[in-house]
Amino acid sequence: MESQAGFKNFEGISRLEHGLQSATNAEQNGATSALIVASLLHDIGSILRVNHPDLAGDPERGHEEIGAKVLVRWFGPEVTEPIALHVMAKRYLVATEAGYAGKLSPISVKSLKAQGLPLTASESDAFLALPYAKDALALRHWDEAAKISGAVTPSLEHFRHHVEACLSP
Repeated sequence: MESQAGFKNFEGISRLEHGLQSATNAEQNGATSALIVASLLHDIGSILRVNHPDLAGDPERGHEEIGAKVLVRWFGPEVTEPIALHVMAKRYLVATEAGYAGKLSPISVKSLKAQGLPLTASESDAFLALPYAKDALALRHWDEAAKISGAVTPSLEHFRHHVEACLSP
C-alpha cells in the first residue's frame, strides 16, 4: 500500500489515500476491525494486477476477486468476503437504491459498465442471501465516499492494530 502513495492516478488521489479514507470512514462508523481492514485493502487487487501480475493470476478476473484470493492467505472470510463482494454491492445499490447511480464518481460509472451494470431482481435476491452481503454494502458506501483530494486521515500505521487483530493464525 505504501508503494502507492506517490501515484495520484485514482480519481485525483493515490490508492493509498483511497484505502486510508475508506478505512477511516469504516472506523468512524464503528465498524469491526475486519471491516476496517477490508476497507483499507479492498482495491489491493488493482495494485496486484499492475505491479505483481504473477500474484494476480488471470488478468481478466475482477480486482475484487484477485484481492480476495490473495488476501485469503492471511485473513479470514470476515475480511476477504466483503472485498470479494464489493463490486457486486455496487451493482446491487445501483439497482435498488434510488439516486445511488448519480452519486458514483466518473470512474465508478465507467467501471460499472465493465462489471456488468445493475443486478437484476433475482441477482439482487441472491446477493442479499450471501453471508457477507451487508458488510459488502457498508464497505461499498465507505469506498464511494473515499475519493476526496486532500482529505486528512490517520496514517497507515494507525490501522496496524486492526490488521494484526485480523491475521489468521
